[in-house]
Amino acid sequence: MAIIALRAWYLPQYEPLEHIEQRPHDLRLNKSSLLKTALRADFLDDLETVQRSEWFQRYRLGETVEFYIEGSGSYTIANIDVLSHEIYFIKSDRLSYLEPTLFFSPADSPSSDEIRTALKAFVTNTPSRFPLELVESPRLANAPLHLESPVITQLRRSLIFIADGSGNEQLHVMVALELGYALASKRRNQLLVIQQEHPSQRACLPIEVPSSQRLIYSDPHELREKLPLVLQGLLKPFELFRE
Repeated sequence: MAIIALRAWYLPQYEPLEHIEQRPHDLRLNKSSLLKTALRADFLDDLETVQRSEWFQRYRLGETVEFYIEGSGSYTIANIDVLSHEIYFIKSDRLSYLEPTLFFSPADSPSSDEIRTALKAFVTNTPSRFPLELVESPRLANAPLHLESPVITQLRRSLIFIADGSGNEQLHVMVALELGYALASKRRNQLLVIQQEHPSQRACLPIEVPSSQRLIYSDPHELREKLPLVLQGLLKPFELFRE
């Protein structure tokens, strides 16, 4: 049987897919079998080279070791048999497919203008391993929400989804729809709902959002003070920020 070598990249921390594929691979594999949630492969690299690698040392210490495997996606090592050169992988929900973007769902209101300004200041003034970008959902009159649209793809692939939860008694309809999709497709720590605290603008969220994923502010000054700390906390798992 012919050997078809696959490249594999070690993922010690978050890295966008386009950056992963631009750097040298860390391992060569020959795929033995592929299941929906697992993969078995033979490593083709020299055993001594493998045993000296950072990822193998971490595996020996019982740490979680993840790879992006060419054509297959992200996997966590479940077991290694060094005698037979076999590695057993389990499908991972590693976030390498995400892009370094913040997705903003506005409500076409003064609060949205304030939030937009604060978000732009954050992405401009926050040093990051990968430059952050603000992506905003367009608000086109009478335009329906299509699940296969580029906008939904941008929402799904963003690091953090941010919604303007301000409004009069109820959410802006498109904000509610996008928030619902985000709740179904993203982790809870990838969501942030921002609400302006005002007696006449108390929007009712269609679903309960934990307090750690909500930011309530009274004026733009308070928003500018609070927002960077909240976003840095939500983005901490991605280890983006330079010391």
